[in-house]
Amino acid sequence: MRLELEFVSSAPAMADCPRWRRVEIALAGRSNVGKSSLLNALAGHKGLARTSKTPGRTRCLNFFALGEHQALVDLPGFGYAKMSRAEAAKIGKLMEDYLKSRANLAAIVILVDARRGPEHEETELAAMALGRGLEVIAVATKCDKVRNAGRAEVVRRLRELHETPTICSALSGEGIDELRRQIRQCRGANVQAPEIEPL
Repeated sequence: MRLELEFVSSAPAMADCPRWRRVEIALAGRSNVGKSSLLNALAGHKGLARTSKTPGRTRCLNFFALGEHQALVDLPGFGYAKMSRAEAAKIGKLMEDYLKSRANLAAIVILVDARRGPEHEETELAAMALGRGLEVIAVATKCDKVRNAGRAEVVRRLRELHETPTICSALSGEGIDELRRQIRQCRGANVQAPEIEPL
């Protein structure tokens, strides 16, 4: 069953993040990993998140309400993007502050292109998340572009991030239901979010 996602707001700074008690699950990955396409696939709604052939279009923290108690947060992509150094530094600081200090954050879905596997940015992100007590969900995107013979290697490499990675394709729909299930199960038992404000 698709995720009932509703766009709430974009936050260009931490002060602009919603003040609520929702448990947040962040989507993180490289600029060209296909985050927007995957988000649309999870929602079963092609127009929910804007997709682009140009990497790095997401420049803010984008918040989507999920049911009564959860939210997905689409983070800016890291790695290649056409922007100034000053803008890249600003976005990097925003992501760092969110990932290290946001009280609502319960889990990070780390997206990795199945054709290239995780690199040091992804492994560092997973280590940081686990060190903070966050749940990590490792996902290989664009698996429709990998031959069946190469699937085992994709899984092996993603185990650097999590022992049971998920293989997905926004195009074919493979693995989307499994990822939806994992997201719904993120209840954030350790989340302490005192701030609250109605939608």
